[in-house]
Amino acid sequence: MSNWDKIKLFAKSYYKDIVVGFIIFSVTWVLLLRVFYPPITLMMVKRIIYGNEKGLAYTWKSTNEISPYIQVCAMASEDQNLPFHYGMDMEAIDKALNVNKKGKKVFGASTITQQVAKNVFLFPQRSYIRKGLELYFTLLIETLWTKQRTLEMYLNVAEMGDMIFGVEAAAQAYFKKSAQKLTLNESALIISVLPNPIKYSVKKPGAYVSERQQQISSLYHSLDGTHYLRELYIKTDNSLYDFKKYKK
Repeated sequence: MSNWDKIKLFAKSYYKDIVVGFIIFSVTWVLLLRVFYPPITLMMVKRIIYGNEKGLAYTWKSTNEISPYIQVCAMASEDQNLPFHYGMDMEAIDKALNVNKKGKKVFGASTITQQVAKNVFLFPQRSYIRKGLELYFTLLIETLWTKQRTLEMYLNVAEMGDMIFGVEAAAQAYFKKSAQKLTLNESALIISVLPNPIKYSVKKPGAYVSERQQQISSLYHSLDGTHYLRELYIKTDNSLYDFKKYKK
């Protein structure tokens, strides 16, 4: 019997125990990260493994140590419906599908919750299995975390430059200040490179990044500025503000 046959026989004999063990492990993992910050994420591990010569820049900051400007800018750009959806934004998915049918440029519709699931709990590689696990961890996050914790995690683990993870590392690298002191324009500029923080630069913003910065600043005001953070604490299915008419 080959080693592969032995593995298949083992999986067939103990699949129930494997499934139960995985569920217990994953739920415990997600619960722990509701309270504690991750010393490193799988996305960071991948970037280190692939031989980047730059050192990892990553410093965790709690929500009250992060500028409210960048908190709102992140939602304005990446997931305006964060306070209201349950992990997946069906409206954004439908919009992305319609846009992608009409043009060559592909638009994604991942929520901040999905991006946290992908960056923290999974290696970012494309496969149906990974996508299924992403949805599974998204559901766990939505069930076990608060919306404030989800946003806090996102702002701390998202790559915001080459080997620069989180708003504190980005603020120090680009503006020589703490994340708590970021201005609106600085916040919008950092968030504007998130589609591809390796390709786009905060220090040398091109036409695309500058345009995105202006769009995000405009969206920030359309969401009623820092007052929009109240949405994270209000248990309702509808926004206090009408922002759907504004383009993302």
